[in-house]
Amino acid sequence: MNRRQAIVLLGVAGVATLSGGVVERRFAAALKLAKAQSDSGSQVVATRFGAMEYAEAGTGSPILMLHGTGGGFDQALLFAAPLAGAGFRVIAPSRFGYLRSDMPPDPSSENQADALVDLLDALGIDRVPVLGGSAGALSAIQFAIRHPDRCAALVPIVPATYVPGRALVRPSALGAAIMEYALGSDFLFWAGMTVAEDQMIATLLATDPALVHAASASEQTRVRAILRGILPVSARKQGLLNDGALAGTPEPMPLDQIKAPTFAISVEDDRFGTAAAARHIADSIKGARLVIYPTGGHLWVGHNAELFASVADFLKTI
Repeated sequence: MNRRQAIVLLGVAGVATLSGGVVERRFAAALKLAKAQSDSGSQVVATRFGAMEYAEAGTGSPILMLHGTGGGFDQALLFAAPLAGAGFRVIAPSRFGYLRSDMPPDPSSENQADALVDLLDALGIDRVPVLGGSAGALSAIQFAIRHPDRCAALVPIVPATYVPGRALVRPSALGAAIMEYALGSDFLFWAGMTVAEDQMIATLLATDPALVHAASASEQTRVRAILRGILPVSARKQGLLNDGALAGTPEPMPLDQIKAPTFAISVEDDRFGTAAAARHIADSIKGARLVIYPTGGHLWVGHNAELFASVADFLKTI
């Protein structure tokens, strides 16, 4: 089966499971809800690279939380919800090309890091810890390298970053089809979630669906919220494509220049192979801490409370 056939079958399967106007009504309702959620609770500030959207949650010491591929401020708030409840003020920007954040001519990780400085200036914040999940770790690391005076700590979580000598991880035919076609269509993405949720979790979220099925109800809800939160994919497409380029072939960075306290976290069975990236970060930054969970996939299933409790403890020591 080639990629086009795979995604066509995926869409046909979605249509075949429903009848008549039920398809249109269910899709319209899901898209309306997704747009309402992604359109609410955020603000926009001007940066040297154009508009940057952000939202906040919690009160206390400020931290920056950078979302991963397919995200936006909403995904970042979902990731960092335990920190917002633990006495931290979570500041969650939408990175370049996501939702209401502009896509500049050069959307590099370096420029994304510089845009974060403009956001902090607009908020009147001098120094913050920066957390970056998945592809967001690229910008977080560049922030620590380029702006050491503004970076109080660095926490890369399942970092989609460079590993010396590692071959690229190639998706399956179905996975490639999902990424090429479904990520360009709100309907196809919704159809995939509706009839092939496990395949979407395995491919887009790089997590074994069996782990999700065996997890607690709250963890299942969290994983599904992350998947459904990619909709409307049409409002995230530019950012998705940019992240695909940056994280698909990540460039080496001068990690040894980083002086900020660092805590790298990953999971051994992450299908994106980020455990090796986390080890490389910890090996390259003097004094860095490292935690690798044995199972949990790219979304650290079963470890969410534990992970963010350890992050909170780390942040309280800096």
